[in-house]
Amino acid sequence: MTQELIATKLKRVFRTGLFNFWRNGTVSLASVLVMTVTLSVIALISFSSAILDTALAELQSKIDINVTFIPTASEEDILNIKHSLESLPEVSLVTYVSREEALADFKERHSSDPSILAALDELGENPLGAVLNIKARDPSQYAGVAEFLDGDNVLGEGKTSIVDRVNYFQNKAAIDKLTNIIDSANRIGFALTVALAVISMLIAFNTIRLTIYIAKDEISVMRLVGASSSYIQGPFLVVGIIYGVVAGLLTLILFFPLTYYLGGATQNFFIGLNMFSYYLRHILELAAIVLVSGVLIGALSSLLAVRKYLKV
Repeated sequence: MTQELIATKLKRVFRTGLFNFWRNGTVSLASVLVMTVTLSVIALISFSSAILDTALAELQSKIDINVTFIPTASEEDILNIKHSLESLPEVSLVTYVSREEALADFKERHSSDPSILAALDELGENPLGAVLNIKARDPSQYAGVAEFLDGDNVLGEGKTSIVDRVNYFQNKAAIDKLTNIIDSANRIGFALTVALAVISMLIAFNTIRLTIYIAKDEISVMRLVGASSSYIQGPFLVVGIIYGVVAGLLTLILFFPLTYYLGGATQNFFIGLNMFSYYLRHILELAAIVLVSGVLIGALSSLLAVRKYLKV
């Protein structure tokens, strides 16, 4: 078969598919609307994932551990430990709080309690030690950081530990709870995505099957005159792809005013995530997800419906 003949057949298949799309206007409209709902669900999954990631990231930012040093510890030794912690792959940030800063923070927190401030004045010296605030890359990694700080050779072999207290065990319950939330959220999100994708596929499949059922007499005639299965399937494949593209574009258009309207509400409710800003920043990514999903669902549903229900 020459390339010219192949090109002619492809043009004919595409022209027939486009003609069928416009000819069955009512069914095409219904199919596009159903596909739009399907793709809207897929887009909402993307937004839900972004909201969940933002919420979990905010929770993670609230979790940390503090290392308090004895008051006589030298700043040089503390900074050496800080550098050692920063070299650990599981540590994302280490913040140094000097004794003077720790005392100022303490006074500010207890500014409404004159008895505590008076007790500090009577001491005549700063009783607080310097502090290192440590944030791990993942909540599950704080245990390893705490074990590192409990080691005998944090400062080097033979040196006495200057660590007074590590509050990991006080925060352990919250850290473990957050780790469980993240793991559960990831599992539920994956299961929900798969379930909704299957449901969307079934809805699109049944809608496109109706389109093919209407054309069953036309398919029978094409079989009688010797048309190949691929040639018969071609126009329905084109129709399915058109459904996906049109529904994808309609979904993107609908989400513009929807996210604009909900942007302020989501920013206040979902820890600073503005859905409209997210939509504009990720418009190309969302467009790719929606359009590719639409084309795949439309094309696959068309092929399955032709094969299974009309026995082509």
